[in-house]
Amino acid sequence: MDLEAGVYQNHLKRESWKTVLTLAYQSLGVVYGDLSTSPLYVYKSTFAEDIQHSETNEEIFGVLSFVFWTLTLVPLLKYVLIVLRADDNGEGGTFALYSLLCRHARVNSLPSCQLADEELHEYKKDSITVTPNSGFASRLKSTLEKHRVLQRFLLVLALIGTCMVIGDGVLTPAISVFSAVSGLELSMAKEHHKCQLRMGLLYLVLPDVEVPIACIILIGLFALQHYGTHRVGFLFAPVVLIWLLCISTIGLYNIIHWNPHVYQALSPYYMYKFLRKTQRGGWMSLGGILLCITGSEAMFADLGHFSQLSIKIAFTSLVYPSLILAYMGQAAYLSKHHVVDNDYRIGFYVSVPDKLRWPVLVIAILAAVVGSQAIITGTFSIIKQCSALGCFPRVKIVHTSSKIHGQIYIPEINWTLMLLCLAVTIGFRDTKRMGNASGLAVITVMLVTTCLMSLVIVLCWHKSVLLAICFVFFFGTVEALYFSASLIKFLEGAWVPIALSFIFLIIMCMWHYGTLKKYEFDVHNKVSINWLLGLGPSLGIVRVRGIGLVHTELVSGIPAIFSHFVTNLPAFHQVLVFLCIKSVPVPHVRPEERFLVGRIGPREYRLYRCIVRYGYRDVHKDDMEFENDLVCSIAEFIRSGSTEVNGRSDDWKSDDDKMTVVGTCSTHSDGIQLSEDNTDNVESAGPSELREIKSPVTQPRKRVRFLVPESPKIDRDAREELQELMEAREAGIAYILGHAYVKAKQGSSMVKKFVINYGYEFLRRNSRAHTYALSVPHASTLEVGMIYHV
Repeated sequence: MDLEAGVYQNHLKRESWKTVLTLAYQSLGVVYGDLSTSPLYVYKSTFAEDIQHSETNEEIFGVLSFVFWTLTLVPLLKYVLIVLRADDNGEGGTFALYSLLCRHARVNSLPSCQLADEELHEYKKDSITVTPNSGFASRLKSTLEKHRVLQRFLLVLALIGTCMVIGDGVLTPAISVFSAVSGLELSMAKEHHKCQLRMGLLYLVLPDVEVPIACIILIGLFALQHYGTHRVGFLFAPVVLIWLLCISTIGLYNIIHWNPHVYQALSPYYMYKFLRKTQRGGWMSLGGILLCITGSEAMFADLGHFSQLSIKIAFTSLVYPSLILAYMGQAAYLSKHHVVDNDYRIGFYVSVPDKLRWPVLVIAILAAVVGSQAIITGTFSIIKQCSALGCFPRVKIVHTSSKIHGQIYIPEINWTLMLLCLAVTIGFRDTKRMGNASGLAVITVMLVTTCLMSLVIVLCWHKSVLLAICFVFFFGTVEALYFSASLIKFLEGAWVPIALSFIFLIIMCMWHYGTLKKYEFDVHNKVSINWLLGLGPSLGIVRVRGIGLVHTELVSGIPAIFSHFVTNLPAFHQVLVFLCIKSVPVPHVRPEERFLVGRIGPREYRLYRCIVRYGYRDVHKDDMEFENDLVCSIAEFIRSGSTEVNGRSDDWKSDDDKMTVVGTCSTHSDGIQLSEDNTDNVESAGPSELREIKSPVTQPRKRVRFLVPESPKIDRDAREELQELMEAREAGIAYILGHAYVKAKQGSSMVKKFVINYGYEFLRRNSRAHTYALSVPHASTLEVGMIYHV
């Protein structure tokens, strides 16, 4: 399985028109599913309670004007023209903006950052300059780097946006599917009414049919998640395309048939007339109008799967015109129909011709499922990013496709989302309260994006601070207006995203705080290198064949738990590798920059440090491929001899500064290659100019050999070291894991004791181990526990 970072996307993003148009077509199903289904519930939510449709049509025309300008200003102007440019090496979303700021202002919350990380290609891409041009930007940068409170505030701001995205992952499937199914109410009510007139039967309450049908669809949607979207993904784009063509055609028909002059309502003057007449009720109804831009953030969040140009083309050429025609068509119909049946209030399906209502209902349900699928997949993705950056407990991540990068499935999150989604659907039972909840989640994410974008404009783009202020003032004012209208509906459903976000934020902050305290304990209690040198090459114990991987989160020094190993274990492996797997604040780390390899102590100790670097969107390899890459990287480090120093003590105190960047096996074809076979008769490498170092031990297990290039020549000591490494690899690899039980030290405050002893400990016990991504075999694992008092 080779899902190395970004290779597939970079290959796709070549700006040929054929590729761009193909990506634009594919983006319909992934990016625009949620946004395209908003006509199902916008008018229904807007006219639910706060305002009434009257004969003057001032309300319906005012709402149409608000919808038009909101779609124009937020998705089109803000996201398409501005925010999409703030990509993090092709990736988008809240964490992409935070990652950009971390690199430019060095406000990263990850404790294991190194200067070597700044040499990564992703850091230097697009000619990033560390020092801002303007004086204000320089002062802002130094202020952020100086004050930890501001850095924590920036992290919390990013986490709030992330939590609201997770909340949207609960609310969007509920309101989309429920609104699509609500067409059954109108169709079945009319048929029932005819039957009632003929047979004189007692009227039955039919709206209850919506809830069980919506729940069945939602259960099926979440139950199929583990198969992966690639199995049905080819249907996504056609469904959304048919849906957009359907609503735009119906909208155009309604405009021509009912009110050809409805285009006049696009004038901003109708917004003024609307607010002048409705006053407070009109302001409160903005929470329903806000739903017309739900899903806009997906244009930026899903940028990593497509290109800027393809997303812009899809929105401006198809999505935007279709939505405008759909909303205009509904307004044209309602402007001529002021008496609406009591059994079905103002909504999408009343404007659909009777003969087309059932086919449109089927297409709407399919489109709602596609839109829900996109936000669920996005929720999985952003939780993976949070977990990689140490802000969310480690969860099981299943990659559902070996070819398409980024398609993942998280079982624990999937079933949690399903239960919450069903609770919202059964508890609310109407689009009004669902809309209030969804609207608050959507606008909060947009406000967070606006705040972070203002910092990106100054610190990353090095533009004038006046431009950043204008950006915040203009878009912030629009979004703050909608935010206030949504927040006023706190008791009518808006409390749901606040409650969900608060719970997830508490979990994230507890986990991040506990992780930081644990790392600080490791740093302050590192074992002295002089202690290690005093043990001698044998470390004072028996060294047996094999490779021991001592897992640590430290990027420098020797972890305290290693002394615990040495004093409690009778023997240790002949080759010891201190393995650190860490994430860096870039989306992808190139395979040729994957490993940092160094030596601990003199050569005869056979102690190495290996730091494996992943981006927050990278896919971790499986155990066998990872092991081979790891051994190969150490062998290449030995061959290169770039960190070889003749000395025993003082030269090794700064071993992190002498680490070498080594890529995976596939990236250095002219270097050492590892080969395994089951036969004893190993043939020479032939004309490939590679010389073979064979293991002298004949065993029935797999034979391991290194293919070493003829040039440059390696010295005798290096050959002996390679020989020993090869024999150790042949004997097998053991994982030595240290389990740290974190406790608050005596004298800590009650809050700290609760957070560490109960909150963090509960999350640690119920989360995956740090090495879970490596699929470590249980038979090759040695676990030792240790209590940390932080």
